[in-house]
Amino acid sequence: MATTVPCTRFTDEYQLYEDIGKGAFSVVRRCVKLCTGHEYAAKIINTKKLSARDHQKLEREARICRLLKHSNIVRLHDSISEEGFHYLVFDLVTGGELFEDIVAREYYSEADASHCIQQILEAVLHCHQMGVVHRDLKPENLLLASKCKGAAVKLADFGLAIEVQGDQQAWFGFAGTPGYLSPEVLRKEAYGKPVDIWACGVILYILLVGYPPFWDEDQHKLYQQIKAGAYDFPSPEWDTVTPEAKNLINQMLTINPAKRITAHEALKHPWVCQRSTVASMMHRQETVECLKKFNARRKLKGAILTTMLATRNFSVGRQTTAPATMSTAASGATMGLVEQGRRLDPRPQPHGAPLAARSPRAGSPAPATHPTAPRLRPLSRAHVHLPEPPALVPESGGRETPLARALCFGSSVPLVHPHSERP
Repeated sequence: MATTVPCTRFTDEYQLYEDIGKGAFSVVRRCVKLCTGHEYAAKIINTKKLSARDHQKLEREARICRLLKHSNIVRLHDSISEEGFHYLVFDLVTGGELFEDIVAREYYSEADASHCIQQILEAVLHCHQMGVVHRDLKPENLLLASKCKGAAVKLADFGLAIEVQGDQQAWFGFAGTPGYLSPEVLRKEAYGKPVDIWACGVILYILLVGYPPFWDEDQHKLYQQIKAGAYDFPSPEWDTVTPEAKNLINQMLTINPAKRITAHEALKHPWVCQRSTVASMMHRQETVECLKKFNARRKLKGAILTTMLATRNFSVGRQTTAPATMSTAASGATMGLVEQGRRLDPRPQPHGAPLAARSPRAGSPAPATHPTAPRLRPLSRAHVHLPEPPALVPESGGRETPLARALCFGSSVPLVHPHSERP
């Protein structure tokens, strides 16, 4: 059980070891509990540097993490407050990101995707039962407990999570990652637990074909696609996906949150609970290849933002009176990364025809859309690009793990509009 010990020195109970990640206001280090010898990850926050609002966010995150005790969630074991520092002791998760593990497998099938989403849904269901909405479900926050085959999926990073009462719907602020935001958030309408299910639908789509259902270089157009539910199941990669898998995606990506499937209902869907007989066992090599490009592209996007913010921080550090701008060298490096990212096309390459000439196959299963929503042209594989997730901005070039990226306080740049997020 996670406990808060206001007056106990952390070092009386734990031995600290090497850094595994750093953020603007925190460092994550491996630690060992002295009385048991068990290893954990200690998130150490310098509270002297935090604003009053950041203090509120830290207290909220710790409070939420103390509520959650599930095998598919990175668990908080201890919370110790000392003068100037706050220590949060989490599971030491060593398996890396789920999506990185998938591309290293020799065999990956639709049934494997079903098992992955089942574990994610189990974590989401526990959150919702405890009155918690994660709000930032995405690949970066899906980790593996260890490097062992069949290791459990672990949901991490509750920095944007909120507490709700029952099925409460309210405006909690504009927060999340662009490609995973739900229509109701983009419309600035009251929202609640269904936003997590929408994000699960996006994740499931990627798990099956290796690229996302919504994307446009223009973020405004991306948001228009999401609000209209403008996605499809293009040929040929979706031809080998079972109708049951597509049906579950449609129920998750339903525009009206009141009609969207719940985590409890999704876990009872035949494609999830009867996957041994319903989900295909065929190896999906094309999905693995697309997912490799998806992973590479999102890492590059993170590197671009890191370069830009590092340059901005350097300019601020010099206390210049002029607005901080990117240096010529940094600008050139960033543009090089952008160009490299454009070459990492995630789509399967067609044979004998330019990719841009391809279109969705006729008769693709129709996604579940709101009857009054403006219908945009569905995305074909020829128009698929990749979303830009928030990126970690490390303070040093040391070793950094996916767990550290998920835990660092002040390490990422979430999509939160100023003054719009409720504390």
